[in-house]
Amino acid sequence: MESLETRLKVQAASLGFAACAIAPADVAPQAGKRLGEWLDAGHHGDMLWMEERAGQRGSPRGLWPDVRSVVMLGMSYAPGRDPLALADVPDRSRISVYAQGKDYHDVVKKGLKSLARWLVDQQPGALKVFVDTAPVMEKPLAQGAGLGWQGKHSNLVSRQHGSWLFLGAIYTEIALQPDAPEVDHCGSCTACQTACPTDAFPSPYVVDARRCISYLTIEHKGPIPHDLREGIGNRIYGCDDCLAVCPWNKFADQAAANKAFVGRAELAAPAIADLLALDDAAFREIFSGSPIKRIGRNRMVRNAAIAAGNSGDVRLLGRLQALAGDDDPVVAEAATWAIGRLSV
Repeated sequence: MESLETRLKVQAASLGFAACAIAPADVAPQAGKRLGEWLDAGHHGDMLWMEERAGQRGSPRGLWPDVRSVVMLGMSYAPGRDPLALADVPDRSRISVYAQGKDYHDVVKKGLKSLARWLVDQQPGALKVFVDTAPVMEKPLAQGAGLGWQGKHSNLVSRQHGSWLFLGAIYTEIALQPDAPEVDHCGSCTACQTACPTDAFPSPYVVDARRCISYLTIEHKGPIPHDLREGIGNRIYGCDDCLAVCPWNKFADQAAANKAFVGRAELAAPAIADLLALDDAAFREIFSGSPIKRIGRNRMVRNAAIAAGNSGDVRLLGRLQALAGDDDPVVAEAATWAIGRLSV
């Protein structure tokens, strides 16, 4: 009879997971130390929750003392087209590949819960499932389980799936046979470092969120620093540049991509002019079921105003002038900045 671990991986594949591997709970002993150094350097910006729960985040047992094994799962969202194709289309905006389809939190968690129920049926034992919203260091754990390695862009890189994996974790008190950890295959490559338009990498494997476009357009609530705005270009939600240039993507298995993450047509290349006109109701309607919905209308319009200022398209001045009196002062400031850029 096949082992529980083998049957677990077969079941995971049937639920849409492209990768499944197992690590012991103590697999990444240096992760907590690296996290502390990153926080001490202030690289987390105003993501205060990172420091508030650093003790729990530093190791699986810091969050749950009874955990014995960690099952790491990956769902592929490998894009079917070039994520950088809109770089030279200034009147269109760029949304990160991962956010163009269904909300990965919902899709991955549904798969994790189904797999967890199956595992308990096979061998009773307490367990917990996590998708990106708990203090879990998914990437070091995924490397420890053998799914891939943390590349110089700090994200996971897989030899089979490139940089395009959503990660989820099942913590369990069941003792499972672990897989071998993966080793670093980045070598001397610096493609991801040199591709960053805002110089967000102070050193390989370290990202300063305060300069990262994904952080600035998604997590950061206030005005975006002026010296970083030009580098943002037409990106209005996230950034794919450091992921997209990774040479390992040429081996990514497009067939393994979960169909739930196929991009919606209206999110592939939305017109900047349309985004500038959004009110709260229209924002909620367009981005329903998308991870984008969590940033709200004001942050989206702020981002669109910066993209407008970078576009060189004077036809946007009318929409921007209307936003210069917006009730949200951050939106109004971004619109005023963009007007100044387009009026030179």
